[in-house]
Amino acid sequence: MANSNGFGKPFMFIAWGLALALLVWFFEDKLQQQFNPNQQLATQQQGQRLVVELQQNRMGHYVAEGQVNGQQVTFLLDTGATLVAIPESLANRLGLKKGRQGMSQTANGRVITYRTVVDELQLGGITLNNVAASITPGMDGDIILLGMSALKQFELTQKGDTLTIRY
Repeated sequence: MANSNGFGKPFMFIAWGLALALLVWFFEDKLQQQFNPNQQLATQQQGQRLVVELQQNRMGHYVAEGQVNGQQVTFLLDTGATLVAIPESLANRLGLKKGRQGMSQTANGRVITYRTVVDELQLGGITLNNVAASITPGMDGDIILLGMSALKQFELTQKGDTLTIRY
């Protein structure tokens, strides 16, 4: 009997490990949905206008999937950002070129930025061309701040936890 207990312990650890992995996989999807409830955007045509509705995430922000130059990205809408702001590591993967160096004032103080232009930016079925943006070396992560250089082209209406974007 001592042999069977010693033989069963590794399998018990494997079973617990698999159960834990399944729980992590399940809850990771739930957490991602809470962070970004706008992973599949529907676009409606209302007369001559395109309309996209976004739901707030659990922190009260509007986060949505989109594209920059045909590549999938995640946007965080930020009316306090003058330009679309892209972390440098993500800008490199997107093939964006650094332009003129400048300084920007952020919540964390002044930072160096580089001007760039996004040839094509998509949010749902809405496409913007030649959008002014900044590449921000000190910005961590893979989330793009969708600033006013893009947002000023939309009509935005917030009601409850829904933001309606008309273009």
